[in-house]
Parts: sequence; structure tokens; C-alpha cells
Amino acid sequence: MATQAKTKRIEDVADYMREHKLLLVTAESCTSGLIAATLADIPGAGQLLDCAFVTYSVQAKQRCLGVSELTIHRHNLTSEPVAREMALGALKRSRANLAISNTGLADDTDDELPAGTQCFAWAFRSNSVPEGVGVFSATCQFEGDRIEIRQKSAEYALLQIPLYHAQHS
Repeated sequence: MATQAKTKRIEDVADYMREHKLLLVTAESCTSGLIAATLADIPGAGQLLDCAFVTYSVQAKQRCLGVSELTIHRHNLTSEPVAREMALGALKRSRANLAISNTGLADDTDDELPAGTQCFAWAFRSNSVPEGVGVFSATCQFEGDRIEIRQKSAEYALLQIPLYHAQHS
């Protein structure tokens, strides 16, 4: 039953994306492509998904997405500023008009941040906004084991699309 409800919610987001002509690129660290894969489970996802960057290492975030070493040094890898730069970097390197990024911890590997800490960003490219891009970010705490945290993170990232898109428009 829970799986059917989750699928229905993601299908609703896919319908919203179609209606608003949103094409997604993801820049994923902790979720390792699970945001893109969750959307890809929906029939017709090829019209909604341009590409996905899985940038687990610091070097990949810098090389593939242009995340600044200074931002990482000042804010930590698990931070909204890093998530924002990841989303903007993915948007810049894609034909998509929507980018979602995720960086976080799925287990106890950081002395300062608890397991389940996840940082996200949503970036929208638009001709209707003077700057051309709107960026939103959030930090959440999810409970569960490593797999559950990653799954909850991917679902959360997708479910926020209508909220942030409405704020951007």
C-alpha cells in the first residue's frame, strides 16, 4: 500500500512536470542517482529527464559541476551552499530547465552532523525571471537505515518540485 501511494505521488509530480514543460537534470551525491531513477520508474519519464550527474567525491563535484573549493571549505560538503552550486552547475551543463541536487549523510561518518542530514537545492531556468534562474534550498533530517534515508531523500526532492516551481513562477 505504501509503495502504491509513493508511486501515485511521484506520478502526480510527473504530471505537473509535463503540464509545466519541466525537464530535469539531477546532481546527486548521497542519493547516487536515486532521484533520477525514482522519476525514471514513471512511464514516459524520457520526456521529463535530461540527464543525471552522480558526483560522490569532492573532486567530481568540482570537476563535473564546478563547485567551488572555497564553498566546500567554508560550508562543509553537506551544506545548502554546496547543494546550490551543484544544482546551478548541473543546470549550466544541461538543456534542462530544472535541476535538483542532493548532498548529505546516510550514516555516522561526520562528527558534527548526524546521519540522515540531507541538503537539497532546486534551480529553475526561466525567461520570465529577470536573472533567468531561481534557486531554492533546504536541509532535512531523515530517520532510518542507509537505504531508507536515501529513498526518503529522493522522494522528498521530487515531491518539492511543484512547491518551488510555484514560488519561482
